[in-house]
Amino acid sequence: MTPDALDPEDGKLVVLARAARLRAHAPHTGVAEGAAVRDVDGRTYSAATVENGDPTLTTSALRGALSAAASSGARAFEAAALVTEGLVSEADLALLREFGAGVPLHVAGTDGALREVRPA
Repeated sequence: MTPDALDPEDGKLVVLARAARLRAHAPHTGVAEGAAVRDVDGRTYSAATVENGDPTLTTSALRGALSAAASSGARAFEAAALVTEGLVSEADLALLREFGAGVPLHVAGTDGALREVRPA
């Protein structure tokens, strides 16, 4: 399923996440991700992976997007999107759940094709 086949607002999140992925800093693993979240007021936030030589200091794309949103005052979310070549991190899902269980996470491949929708 392409972003065009999604609800327009959810498709927009996938497009934002794909664009963010292009700005990722992943010199150690080469695994670049992009994420976007939409708060209950309709505001969107996006971020990309920021790796560090020490993997414990790496910021995932979803954590970055949630941090940007929370730093702007968002406390509840309608939806999130993650563009990745890999699997969804359980730690990322746990952070999304901190803001409310059941937030749908649209997981797409790097081509933007939707792979799954997971509730946080």
